[in-house]
Amino acid sequence: MNCSLFDGNWVRDDSYPLYKAGSCSLIDEQFNCFLNGRPDNGYQKLKWKPKGCNLPRLNGSHMLELLRGRRLVFVGDSLNRNIHHFRTEASYSFIFKDYNCTVEFFVSPFLVQEWEIPEKNGSKKETLRLDLIGTSADQYKSADIIIFNTGHWWTHEKTSKGKDYYQEGSHVYSELNVDEAFRRALTTWARWVDANINPMKSFVFFRGYSASHFSGGQWNSGGQCDNETEPIKNTTYLTQYPAKMTVLESVLKGMKTHVSYLNITRITDYRKDGHPSIYRKQHLSEVERRSPLRFQDCSHWCLPGVPDAWNELLYAELLIRHKQKQQQQQQQQRP
Repeated sequence: MNCSLFDGNWVRDDSYPLYKAGSCSLIDEQFNCFLNGRPDNGYQKLKWKPKGCNLPRLNGSHMLELLRGRRLVFVGDSLNRNIHHFRTEASYSFIFKDYNCTVEFFVSPFLVQEWEIPEKNGSKKETLRLDLIGTSADQYKSADIIIFNTGHWWTHEKTSKGKDYYQEGSHVYSELNVDEAFRRALTTWARWVDANINPMKSFVFFRGYSASHFSGGQWNSGGQCDNETEPIKNTTYLTQYPAKMTVLESVLKGMKTHVSYLNITRITDYRKDGHPSIYRKQHLSEVERRSPLRFQDCSHWCLPGVPDAWNELLYAELLIRHKQKQQQQQQQQRP
């Protein structure tokens, strides 16, 4: 596949979605826009088309064949849960007995540890330890395929302001720029990967930042996307590439372990039409739907929808790896 999988555009394909809307009982209610009453379905009929090549349509049984005898692990925030459709527990796994493989998810929204320190008045203060990898790391370091992500939680108020929040050792910074804190956290993550993951055994991926589309405010201040039924067509309306992803790219370059970057930032930026918006819950009255107190979700994605393309991109990457491995084995067998 001699093309960049992440440079392309969305095209309509009436053979999509990959599975019938409402047919998957495992999809979290907040992502199940069809069952939550979303009336349009054009957002389900788009597939990602890279320039210069075609993305193979996801073949579920073949994907499981590629995963036979392996552990596939997602580590990150709820956007990494969104790719993988399922529930809200802190960690869980699905076992495919016929293929002796597991698909697992570990919640670690910052990849580093959320922490608490005692205050003088006896209460506890929340901090973020930029120098310590997340607590579940030992549980997945031997997995065969690991997909990390972080990003959205760094935009929340406490994190983005960075006052008396970021900690290294026993030192809590009175103020630290969020991009610098992000760089330090990712450097901690990168050092941990280089020291603990065996690149001969494990494939490591990092899935980039997935774009949000709030207009007229943010998630907690009346931001909306419920009237969006078409993707962005003109690239001039796309947002600037996030500074945090530039930080990520520089950290990846400095690692000795090869990490494949699933750069979905631009891909998702086009898709202002793909969010749950007001269709997050069943059985709401119209007044409830439109209530300014009901936060719209313009950062997660409806399913079927955009995350299915992420799975197709992952499938394509695994196919490429599988082919490379076969070629190496053939070369080794030659006299």
